Amino acid sequence: MSVANSSLQAVLGQELKFELNLTRRLLERVPTEQFGWRPHPKSMPIGKLAWHMANLVAFLELSQQGPETDMSTVQWPTAATTTDEVLSRFDVTAASVQQAVAGIEDEALHGQWTMRVGERVVGTMPRTRVLRVLILNHLIHHRGQLSVYLRLLDVPVPSIYGPSADEQ
Repeated sequence: MSVANSSLQAVLGQELKFELNLTRRLLERVPTEQFGWRPHPKSMPIGKLAWHMANLVAFLELSQQGPETDMSTVQWPTAATTTDEVLSRFDVTAASVQQAVAGIEDEALHGQWTMRVGERVVGTMPRTRVLRVLILNHLIHHRGQLSVYLRLLDVPVPSIYGPSADEQ
């Protein structure tokens, strides 16, 4: 199937799989013994950043459960304390989101979803935007942060879109 004839779901699914694989390679490098480390007092600790990355891919599934989600009622798992726990959670959410994308029709991807916290509406967007912005772009943004954190900790940074200084 050529890209020109591919469904939106198929194209986004391929991109998602590629980005999830790159993200996992970075998460594997997070040192458990440095979970509390942060490069600046305003920065998120590295363990919290990794945990956030492991969970944010769940937004698409939340958006598929109905026309809106009240984030104040979402039960997130207890925060990880080790890299293995982060990777385990990431593997579960990555598999779930890939399965969700594989099973969604293009028409449903264009459907609207509202995120709220209690009575406050955070935003309403099509599910394509959930996948593109809340998951893919958001994940790529935090991957950039994490690669800088790793560099500052002198942890070898894996290649992402090309060779890194550590993997030539």
